[in-house]
Amino acid sequence: MTREEELIARLMVEDEEFKKIKKAHAELSSQLDELEKKPYLTPQDEMEIKIIKKKKLAYKDEMEKILRKHR
Repeated sequence: MTREEELIARLMVEDEEFKKIKKAHAELSSQLDELEKKPYLTPQDEMEIKIIKKKKLAYKDEMEKILRKHR
């Protein structure tokens, strides 16, 4: 396990905010996977994918801020 993975594992236990953000990011990843599995995307699906990707990126940025604080 790398130092980064160890830090993430520790934060998942010790930092409730990090845990909540990471869980939300994972849920968005699952939603995105489901949408991208569709054989045909409606314009609404495509818009939903863009929204999910923006939210995921925002959560990733938040996780990175927390990680930087603890490094």
